[in-house]
Amino acid sequence: MATVKVLLVDDDALVRAGLRLIISSADDIDIVGEADDGADAVAAVQQHCPDVVLMDIRMPRVDGITATAALRALDTPPQVVVLTTFQADAHVVAALRAGASGFLVKDTPPGDILTAIRLVAAGDAIISPSVTRTLLGHIALSGATERQHEAARKLADLSDREREVATAVGVGSSNAEIALMLLMSEATVKAHVSRLLSKLDLNNRVQIAIMVHDAGQASGPP
Repeated sequence: MATVKVLLVDDDALVRAGLRLIISSADDIDIVGEADDGADAVAAVQQHCPDVVLMDIRMPRVDGITATAALRALDTPPQVVVLTTFQADAHVVAALRAGASGFLVKDTPPGDILTAIRLVAAGDAIISPSVTRTLLGHIALSGATERQHEAARKLADLSDREREVATAVGVGSSNAEIALMLLMSEATVKAHVSRLLSKLDLNNRVQIAIMVHDAGQASGPP
């Protein structure tokens, strides 16, 4: 497996040092560069070409939400994982809407951080059912009517099977869980998810989940 290249973007030198220490323990992950503000993120990505960017949400000049949107607009964007001190808040939701593939709380155990980097580099999103339900609360509180109508319109244009897959993604189900639930192969589920991303003009499955929530079609266990 190729080495995963990581860029750190955080204004706290101690946080960057801690992440360097954690990542240095992995043979398959390398830190290729650092930036201390979102304002420098695009230039750093263009210089170092990372696979994954670990991005702080709150920074003094340009925040991680704005920087994430700028990175995802690049011709060959890296995957972005936002770093936060809170489990899930409005800032996290905004970063996910901007194209982040997931988020990590800054006190996440080292092994989980490494696993998250590998998953995101492989094209997966890091979002669990429990986190999805927490995010749903923030989305419901901050949801704009126009956005909700647009989400409902886009989902209405999907086939019945595509909507079923999208709804399952919306509650944080993995491809394997969706395959079991809908009686199809994981390869077929993966193909459906790829088509959903293309049809809905989204970056990753986290954004599918958010759109499902916006449309009021998310349902799952309490």
